[in-house]
Amino acid sequence: MATTDRQATTLALAHALSAAERGLAVIPLSRTKLPALRSPHRDDPVPVPCHGECGAAGHGVYDATTDPSRIRELFAAAPWATGYGIACGLPPHHLIGIDLDTKSGTDSSAALRELALRHLFTIPETVVVLTPSGGRHLWLTGPPEAVVPNSAGRLAPGIDIRGAGGYLVGPGSRTDHGVYGTAPGTAHLTPALCPPSLLRLLLPPPRPHRSTPPSSPASGEHGQGLVQFVLAAHEGQRNTRLFWAACRAYENGLGPALEAPLIDAAVQTGLTEREARATVASAGRMTGWRG
Repeated sequence: MATTDRQATTLALAHALSAAERGLAVIPLSRTKLPALRSPHRDDPVPVPCHGECGAAGHGVYDATTDPSRIRELFAAAPWATGYGIACGLPPHHLIGIDLDTKSGTDSSAALRELALRHLFTIPETVVVLTPSGGRHLWLTGPPEAVVPNSAGRLAPGIDIRGAGGYLVGPGSRTDHGVYGTAPGTAHLTPALCPPSLLRLLLPPPRPHRSTPPSSPASGEHGQGLVQFVLAAHEGQRNTRLFWAACRAYENGLGPALEAPLIDAAVQTGLTEREARATVASAGRMTGWRG
């Protein structure tokens, strides 16, 4: 490995450890901005979905951690890494990334300003990361119960969203196109709260209520699937999974019937009953449920 690559790896590790001190979970990235470690299941004859339950590294954003020892282990296993990714949607920041791209030929900054005028919100002062291509990443935070999905161009042309299950390239990372850096005057800031009206735009649109009565077999199967989704939550996912499942339940007219089973499932994963009830109630409000 060239000396410059070794230096880039050392710098990336230092920046990743610094980010972890701020509560941001990180993973090593290659120069292509992809996770540096390959999946341990890549040669399996029949790939089985795994988010790290096997204990091995190489699960992308699911490897993200704030543990300094684990971060060093990940970088040691990927000595070619020249950058790091910051996982979105995880506590304590529940990071949401607004990626204003420049490669699409559209003025994404103008598109965001137009959205702000139309929906009456203001982007607060927050961390801004400048990309080598001239784009910008705005760091915002959301409430623990809100599961913001990743999207590309859904909000407006040239605006991509990094949410739960996604990651942002961290400042100080070196890629094939250059180095990511924090915009002047924003490095000392903490990610600002996402304006509520913008958050509503980022969340999935409510689906229409199904006409199928809750007692039908189809609804029963769907409800059981949502309960199982909550039961499968690991630490750090419990609130977000419960909120997502409760939103789907209310959108499909199953909220009242599934409220107790979802709360029970969340309590089994380690949430308190009070936390679970508050999250389910928040999902009801977010989806506009009127019981």
